[in-house]
Amino acid sequence: MKRASSVCLLLFALIQPAAAHPVPFSFLDFQVSSTGIGASLILHDFDLAHDLGITSVERLRDPVFLAERKASIQALLSARLKIAADGNPLEPEWAEPEILAERQAIRFVLRFAKVSPPGRISISALLFPYDPNHQTFVNIYEDGELTRQVILNRLENRTDHVLGTRQGAMSVVRKFIPEGIHHILIGPDHLLFLVGLLLLGGSIRRLLLVVTSFTLAHSIALTLAALDVFAPPARIIEPAIALSIVYVGFDNLLVKEGRDVRAWIAFAFGFIHGFGFANVLREMDLPRRALGWSLFSFNFGVEIGQMMVVLVVASALAALRSRSENAGRQVAFAGSIVVIAAGAFWFVQRVFFPGGF
Repeated sequence: MKRASSVCLLLFALIQPAAAHPVPFSFLDFQVSSTGIGASLILHDFDLAHDLGITSVERLRDPVFLAERKASIQALLSARLKIAADGNPLEPEWAEPEILAERQAIRFVLRFAKVSPPGRISISALLFPYDPNHQTFVNIYEDGELTRQVILNRLENRTDHVLGTRQGAMSVVRKFIPEGIHHILIGPDHLLFLVGLLLLGGSIRRLLLVVTSFTLAHSIALTLAALDVFAPPARIIEPAIALSIVYVGFDNLLVKEGRDVRAWIAFAFGFIHGFGFANVLREMDLPRRALGWSLFSFNFGVEIGQMMVVLVVASALAALRSRSENAGRQVAFAGSIVVIAAGAFWFVQRVFFPGGF
């Protein structure tokens, strides 16, 4: 019974707010050409509201209120975003902020005084240090052509770029595989769905079939959405992900000695989870020229993260069942209850409290 309680506590640890709030990313497109230097900075209003002490995120979606706060926002960001050309700091002129309602974000256009094309630019960005998972995706363009992609975070918040250089495919792969792994490990809803599928155990062949079905559907959906073939909105996908978790929990309780259809469940709901990850990838605003390698690398990273979780959970459950079949059944029952509770909680949160409690 102690083992069952321990597993339940572990599952409850996964039940943290996982609302359909914006992902913890900001986006900086940096343009360098013979006519000058400019940049576009996109920030989620959730992050800005937090650091400005604004209790209601919706207020930043009011153009009048946003205009009133322009000076304080500019002061906040100027201290956290530093750009230099050949070692000389550049002071931007900030245009009027633009509300991007569909993305729950705000765009800032930065214009720099006319300077000769530099040989090297330096970008330092630690925009929202309150969130340890926050990252800034930087795209550098030269004469309209993407030449560099960089991901800045709390540990690596500075990059230097020599103009005229090109980023190779392997560099993109090295950047986005870790991002895929990172995202699956910070996504409690996706993790709990996988755990729910594994609770009943089974042979290695059976579990591999379940995971492969999920991976196949997940990869197809991610590709379709990232290529703009079909992309359901997040307001539909996020509650659907929560319901998929509830379904898996109930299926575990009702299956009894019937046919094991977890592979079909994994395949069906894998599409929904894939569209959920695609919304994250689309938020990254990846340029078309980099989409192929970025998509492949991010998806591959997600699958690596999933397999890590599956290996740990399946091994632990198998070891428990080998010692006590009764304990294994208790864990499966209690774990399924936790899965149902978590899914129901996230569904209510995402439908009725999309901005958080």
